[in-house]
This record gives sequence, structure tokens and C-alpha cells, in this order.
Amino acid sequence: MPEYRASFDATVTFLNGGGLSAQGFRLDLPGSDASPDDVGALFVRHLGLLMVDRVDITNLEIIQEPHKGSRGVAASEAGERRLVELNHVLRDGITTYPGLPGPTIRPHLTREASQAAYAPGTEFQIDHISLVGNTGTYVDSPFHRYASGIDLAELPLERLADLPITVARLTGSDRRGIDVPALAALPVHGCAVLLHTGWDAHWDTPAYGDEAPFLTGAAARWLVDAGAALVGIDSVNIDDVSDTARPAHSTLLAAGVPVLEHLTGLEQLPASGARLHAAPLRIERFSTFPVRAYAVVAGASA
Repeated sequence: MPEYRASFDATVTFLNGGGLSAQGFRLDLPGSDASPDDVGALFVRHLGLLMVDRVDITNLEIIQEPHKGSRGVAASEAGERRLVELNHVLRDGITTYPGLPGPTIRPHLTREASQAAYAPGTEFQIDHISLVGNTGTYVDSPFHRYASGIDLAELPLERLADLPITVARLTGSDRRGIDVPALAALPVHGCAVLLHTGWDAHWDTPAYGDEAPFLTGAAARWLVDAGAALVGIDSVNIDDVSDTARPAHSTLLAAGVPVLEHLTGLEQLPASGARLHAAPLRIERFSTFPVRAYAVVAGASA
């Protein structure tokens, strides 16, 4: 179902003196229609303003755009329950991260060869895949960064499955680094925080590895302190690849927060209300492995 937001200028005056102004502010709307008075009330509620005397809304424009999670606007629940794929499809030789080999996929036993072992008309294929753990959409365990960290076999399901999702809408930003102010208004405690940058549009092209968005070390620390259960991004790396200290990985994985990289399809999710499933195979002494990440988006209740 389409979602709508308001773009507007606002001037607020307070009963005890003083004022506040905003230009080009954007705010989630519950529907496609809203009057200036409606938008003014939503603006006050979103900012939690007290002792407001008057709100003047000008240059109001209603646009079709995914919600970003404005306070006081309930997530859209219209439509049926649906499942949303958040992973890239793998194929033989595809490049995930520049410099790492792509997977090799081939039959181990072909259908034709299997016919000799089974009754007439019965055949099977058994396939073989060789890949590095950092292939496609994958989860990093703490063991990826720290020799003493828990590995894929030890990662608790509570950190990987049936997690409430908070989507951080960051498309259109002119900054590569995602810092604390871009996240500070979001509910993150116990959530899978998914950073929607739109960089997945460059997947499987040379541009995917160039000048990609990333999470700053300070923002990673804020997410840990705020209680995020998992952090994911639809970009080539959650860190700035030019920073060899890898502060986001280091901070998140030290705290036991799994990192989910190379997501896609985040534009299909509401800002909140969906639930994430992204569990890898349980492999001992292994750090990173592909997942079929998906979200469950609940429909309207009967």
C-alpha cells in the first residue's frame, strides 16, 4: 500500500514566549490527505512540543514516499500478511565484495549419471557449491572479528530470528557516513536496525564498491548502548572500507551484536512493525555465512 509524507515549512509560537521554525520539514502522514491543521498537530506530536500557542504551516506538499517512522503516526497495517525477500540471489561466479572470489556452483551428481542407480524414470541431482563466507547477503558473528568471540554455531536465535525491525530511511542523504543524529530518534532497543541507504541498486556493478554509505564508529557505539539486537545495511560494508580499523564491526561484534550486510529490498518494508528472520547455518569455528534474510509484514487484523 502506498505511504505518504508531508513536506512543509512551519512556524511555532509558544504560550510562554519564544518560537521555532522549520523549512522543508518532512513528516509521515496516515493517508494521502491532510490539511495544514492536521499537519500542524502531527508536527507538534512528532517533536513532543509543550505549551504551543500557534502552528502555522505553509508551502504544504503531500508526496508519495515510504514512511520514516515519525512519532505519533501509526505504521500502515492495510493489506494481507506478506513475506519480503531481503537477500540477493546467488549465481555461479557473482562478486559480492571486490577482491573476494565468487561462488563456484556445479553438479556433484547429474540427473543423467544418477539414472544408473535408480529405477527407470527415477533420477536426482546433487549439487556442489564452493564459496567464502562473505558471499551474497550474510551474517557476521563476533568470531569474524575476534578470536574469542562466539561463532555461527553459538549465535543465539534471539539475535537472528523473529526480531522486530526498525528501518532507518537514509536514501537521498548527501553524506556517506551514517552518524548518531540520523538514528537518535529511532526506537532500537531489542530491534534489528536496518539501514536503508538504497545502495543495493548498484549490486553486481563496479559502482557497488565505490564511495558506499557506512555506519560511523560513534553510531555503532550508540546502537550498542541503546540495545540494538542486530544491525544490517544494504551496502557493500557496514564500515568505511578505507578505514582499516573497521570501527563499526569492532564495536558491534565486541558487544555480541550480529552484523547483516548486503541487504536488499528495504524499500518494501514499513518503518516499523515488520519482523526479521536471518539465521545462517550452525557451523563451528566459522565466522560468516550467507542467509536467506526475509521480513514478515503483518496485515490488518480482522
